[in-house]
Amino acid sequence: MGQTDLSAYNNFPYHPGGSALKRMIWYYLNALFFKTSIIPSSRFKVALLRIFGARIGKNVTIKPCVNIKYPWNLTIGDETWIGENVWIDSLVAINIGAHVCLSQGAVLLTGSHDYKKSSFDLITKGIILENGVWVCAGAMVTPGVTAASHAVLTSGSVATKPLDAYGVYQGNPAVKTRERQITAV
Repeated sequence: MGQTDLSAYNNFPYHPGGSALKRMIWYYLNALFFKTSIIPSSRFKVALLRIFGARIGKNVTIKPCVNIKYPWNLTIGDETWIGENVWIDSLVAINIGAHVCLSQGAVLLTGSHDYKKSSFDLITKGIILENGVWVCAGAMVTPGVTAASHAVLTSGSVATKPLDAYGVYQGNPAVKTRERQITAV
Protein backbone atom coordinates (compact mmCIF):
# COMPACT_ATOMS: atom_id res chain seq x y z
CA MET A 1 0.00 0.00 0.00
CA GLY A 2 1.34 3.36 -1.00
CA GLN A 3 0.43 6.84 0.08
CA THR A 4 -0.90 9.88 -1.72
CA ASP A 5 1.82 12.46 -2.37
CA LEU A 6 0.25 15.70 -3.56
CA SER A 7 3.69 17.31 -3.87
CA ALA A 8 4.09 15.11 -6.98
CA TYR A 9 0.76 16.28 -8.49
CA ASN A 10 1.00 17.21 -12.15
CA ASN A 11 -2.01 17.84 -14.39
CA PHE A 12 0.03 17.61 -17.62
CA PRO A 13 -1.06 17.38 -20.45
CA TYR A 14 -4.29 19.15 -19.40
CA HIS A 15 -4.63 22.82 -20.35
CA PRO A 16 -7.87 24.75 -19.76
CA GLY A 17 -7.56 26.82 -22.93
CA GLY A 18 -7.50 30.57 -23.14
CA SER A 19 -4.67 32.77 -21.96
CA ALA A 20 -3.95 33.34 -18.27
CA LEU A 21 -5.40 36.85 -18.65
CA LYS A 22 -8.60 35.51 -20.23
CA ARG A 23 -9.01 32.95 -17.42
CA MET A 24 -8.45 35.63 -14.78
CA ILE A 25 -10.99 38.02 -16.34
CA TRP A 26 -13.52 35.19 -16.62
CA TYR A 27 -12.94 34.23 -12.98
CA TYR A 28 -14.03 37.70 -11.82
CA LEU A 29 -16.92 38.07 -14.30
CA ASN A 30 -18.22 34.62 -13.32
CA ALA A 31 -18.07 35.59 -9.63
CA LEU A 32 -19.70 38.98 -10.21
CA PHE A 33 -22.48 38.14 -12.68
CA PHE A 34 -23.11 34.37 -12.62
CA LYS A 35 -22.40 33.04 -9.12
CA THR A 36 -24.53 35.82 -7.58
CA SER A 37 -28.04 37.09 -8.16
CA ILE A 38 -26.98 40.71 -8.83
CA ILE A 39 -27.88 40.49 -12.53
CA PRO A 40 -30.80 38.10 -13.08
CA SER A 41 -30.96 38.78 -16.86
CA SER A 42 -30.31 35.73 -19.01
CA ARG A 43 -29.64 37.90 -22.06
CA PHE A 44 -26.72 39.63 -20.38
CA LYS A 45 -25.27 36.32 -19.18
CA VAL A 46 -25.65 34.71 -22.60
CA ALA A 47 -23.91 37.70 -24.21
CA LEU A 48 -20.98 37.40 -21.77
CA LEU A 49 -20.70 33.67 -22.39
CA ARG A 50 -20.61 34.25 -26.15
CA ILE A 51 -17.91 36.91 -25.77
CA PHE A 52 -15.83 34.30 -23.94
CA GLY A 53 -16.31 31.66 -26.66
CA ALA A 54 -19.38 29.68 -25.59
CA ARG A 55 -21.65 28.56 -28.41
CA ILE A 56 -25.19 29.26 -27.27
CA GLY A 57 -28.51 28.85 -29.07
CA LYS A 58 -31.67 30.93 -28.93
CA ASN A 59 -33.83 31.59 -25.86
CA VAL A 60 -31.46 30.06 -23.30
CA THR A 61 -32.43 30.79 -19.68
CA ILE A 62 -29.70 31.07 -17.06
CA LYS A 63 -30.94 31.57 -13.51
CA PRO A 64 -28.95 33.23 -10.68
CA CYS A 65 -26.05 31.65 -8.81
CA VAL A 66 -24.74 29.47 -11.67
CA ASN A 67 -21.02 28.61 -11.73
CA ILE A 68 -19.40 28.05 -15.14
CA LYS A 69 -15.72 27.08 -15.13
CA TYR A 70 -14.58 27.82 -18.70
CA PRO A 71 -17.21 29.08 -21.17
CA TRP A 72 -15.00 28.42 -24.19
CA ASN A 73 -15.57 24.69 -23.54
CA LEU A 74 -19.37 25.03 -23.49
CA THR A 75 -22.04 24.52 -26.15
CA ILE A 76 -25.75 25.01 -25.30
CA GLY A 77 -28.67 24.44 -27.70
CA ASP A 78 -31.89 26.41 -28.15
CA GLU A 79 -34.54 26.76 -25.42
CA THR A 80 -32.36 25.26 -22.69
CA TRP A 81 -32.89 26.13 -19.00
CA ILE A 82 -30.13 26.30 -16.41
CA GLY A 83 -31.52 26.56 -12.86
CA GLU A 84 -30.23 28.19 -9.70
CA ASN A 85 -26.99 26.92 -8.19
CA VAL A 86 -26.05 24.74 -11.18
CA TRP A 87 -22.33 24.03 -11.44
CA ILE A 88 -20.95 23.52 -14.95
CA ASP A 89 -17.38 22.35 -14.39
CA SER A 90 -16.30 22.67 -18.02
CA LEU A 91 -12.63 21.78 -17.77
CA VAL A 92 -13.15 20.17 -21.19
CA ALA A 93 -16.05 20.16 -23.66
CA ILE A 94 -19.61 20.03 -22.41
CA ASN A 95 -22.25 19.82 -25.13
CA ILE A 96 -25.80 20.53 -24.00
CA GLY A 97 -28.52 20.02 -26.60
CA ALA A 98 -31.75 21.93 -27.21
CA HIS A 99 -34.69 21.85 -24.77
CA VAL A 100 -32.48 20.54 -21.95
CA CYS A 101 -33.34 21.36 -18.33
CA LEU A 102 -30.67 21.50 -15.63
CA SER A 103 -32.62 21.92 -12.40
CA GLN A 104 -31.46 23.60 -9.20
CA GLY A 105 -28.15 22.40 -7.84
CA ALA A 106 -27.35 20.05 -10.73
CA VAL A 107 -23.64 19.41 -11.33
CA LEU A 108 -21.90 18.63 -14.63
CA LEU A 109 -18.44 17.39 -13.65
CA THR A 110 -15.74 16.87 -16.30
CA GLY A 111 -12.77 16.34 -14.00
CA SER A 112 -11.68 13.85 -11.39
CA HIS A 113 -8.43 12.33 -10.10
CA ASP A 114 -6.65 9.02 -10.49
CA TYR A 115 -6.80 7.77 -6.90
CA LYS A 116 -4.63 4.76 -7.83
CA LYS A 117 -1.59 6.97 -8.46
CA SER A 118 0.30 8.52 -5.58
CA SER A 119 0.48 11.77 -7.58
CA PHE A 120 -3.38 11.93 -7.77
CA ASP A 121 -3.25 12.91 -11.48
CA LEU A 122 -6.07 14.88 -13.06
CA ILE A 123 -8.45 12.97 -15.34
CA THR A 124 -10.79 14.85 -17.69
CA LYS A 125 -13.57 13.64 -19.99
CA GLY A 126 -16.31 15.59 -21.76
CA ILE A 127 -20.06 15.38 -21.21
CA ILE A 128 -22.84 15.25 -23.81
CA LEU A 129 -26.48 15.94 -22.94
CA GLU A 130 -28.58 15.35 -26.04
CA ASN A 131 -31.85 17.16 -26.84
CA GLY A 132 -34.63 17.03 -24.25
CA VAL A 133 -32.52 15.69 -21.36
CA TRP A 134 -33.59 16.62 -17.82
CA VAL A 135 -31.00 16.59 -15.04
CA CYS A 136 -33.16 17.01 -11.94
CA ALA A 137 -32.38 19.01 -8.78
CA GLY A 138 -29.20 18.01 -7.00
CA ALA A 139 -28.24 15.37 -9.59
CA MET A 140 -24.67 14.91 -10.85
CA VAL A 141 -23.33 13.89 -14.25
CA THR A 142 -19.75 12.60 -14.00
CA PRO A 143 -16.89 12.76 -16.55
CA GLY A 144 -17.41 10.98 -19.86
CA VAL A 145 -21.18 10.48 -19.57
CA THR A 146 -23.50 10.85 -22.54
CA ALA A 147 -27.19 11.27 -21.75
CA ALA A 148 -29.10 10.30 -24.90
CA SER A 149 -32.19 12.11 -26.16
CA HIS A 150 -34.82 12.86 -23.50
CA ALA A 151 -33.15 10.84 -20.73
CA VAL A 152 -34.00 11.85 -17.15
CA LEU A 153 -31.60 11.77 -14.19
CA THR A 154 -33.77 12.06 -11.07
CA SER A 155 -33.11 14.30 -8.05
CA GLY A 156 -29.95 13.48 -6.11
CA SER A 157 -28.88 10.77 -8.55
CA VAL A 158 -25.36 10.31 -9.94
CA ALA A 159 -24.80 9.31 -13.58
CA THR A 160 -21.55 7.38 -13.98
CA LYS A 161 -22.41 5.55 -17.22
CA PRO A 162 -24.28 6.47 -20.43
CA LEU A 163 -28.03 7.09 -20.13
CA ASP A 164 -30.29 5.57 -22.80
CA ALA A 165 -32.72 7.67 -24.81
CA TYR A 166 -36.01 8.18 -22.94
CA GLY A 167 -34.69 6.29 -19.91
CA VAL A 168 -35.44 7.47 -16.37
CA TYR A 169 -32.45 6.92 -14.06
CA GLN A 170 -32.31 6.99 -10.28
CA GLY A 171 -29.80 6.35 -7.49
CA ASN A 172 -26.07 6.41 -6.89
CA PRO A 173 -24.87 5.07 -9.18
CA ALA A 174 -27.93 5.78 -11.30
CA VAL A 175 -29.76 2.80 -12.78
CA LYS A 176 -32.60 2.79 -15.27
CA THR A 177 -35.93 2.43 -13.48
CA ARG A 178 -38.42 2.97 -16.34
CA GLU A 179 -39.07 4.57 -19.71
CA ARG A 180 -39.98 8.23 -20.07
CA GLN A 181 -43.40 8.71 -21.64
CA ILE A 182 -44.07 12.21 -23.00
CA THR A 183 -47.67 13.13 -23.78
CA ALA A 184 -48.84 15.99 -25.99
CA VAL A 185 -50.37 19.03 -24.31
